[in-house]
Amino acid sequence: MEPRLQLTGVTKRFTMHLQGGVRLPVVAGVEFAVAAGECVALAGPSGAGKSSVLKMIFGNYRCDAGQILVQHDGEPVDVARADARAILELRRTTVGYVSQFLRAVPRVAAIDVVAEPLLAAGVGREIARARAGDLLARLDVPERLWALPPATFSGGEQQRVNIARGFLPDLPILLLDEPTASLDAANRTIVMDLINEKKKCGTAIASIVHDDDVRAHTADRVIDITRFAANSACSGEVDTGSPIRTCARDVR
Repeated sequence: MEPRLQLTGVTKRFTMHLQGGVRLPVVAGVEFAVAAGECVALAGPSGAGKSSVLKMIFGNYRCDAGQILVQHDGEPVDVARADARAILELRRTTVGYVSQFLRAVPRVAAIDVVAEPLLAAGVGREIARARAGDLLARLDVPERLWALPPATFSGGEQQRVNIARGFLPDLPILLLDEPTASLDAANRTIVMDLINEKKKCGTAIASIVHDDDVRAHTADRVIDITRFAANSACSGEVDTGSPIRTCARDVR
């Protein structure tokens, strides 16, 4: 069986436009695959390029070289070469993403923020809101807050809304960027349960988790991203001859 997600030779450099066009290497030659029902954790120090890898998979960043293949409707699609319309379709039906921070339209009620992925997929409003409410309740977001915009919530409450939004749709691939970073122990346990339930349903998960306990209870394999650090990550080399020497670990 083909993996749900496969990266081959993925390389990323950032162009520093305010530094005369210096190109800063981040990762080079990243290779790993994630099968259905498997959680692969990306490890390495802060700034090693873990979040950049997830953003390339989701299509927020373009990679400079390599392939990022995702199984979409039974066919492999290379995110590295997909156009904007194809990437939006992948996000709607195939690849979910829980980032470190909630990004939502201002003044939209929390329950509608969570329900939006189901609404976009054609699920009826009542059913979508009911499922969103069930997940918000499980994540201990008080019902009195559901009609309020998440911008008025605490950081932990916002992250639980963010998690609910990302976990609600049943997508084949799920990307998790430190989903438990601002949660207490009880809610970390709930998120671990949600991850393991997704795995049992066949979801392929790539995660960044700094909490050792969360990683131990959810990850099937750990990939050390520092193995793929471009120019040994902190060599400071750039490809314009500039004297500026910047450590890739300073770039997220």
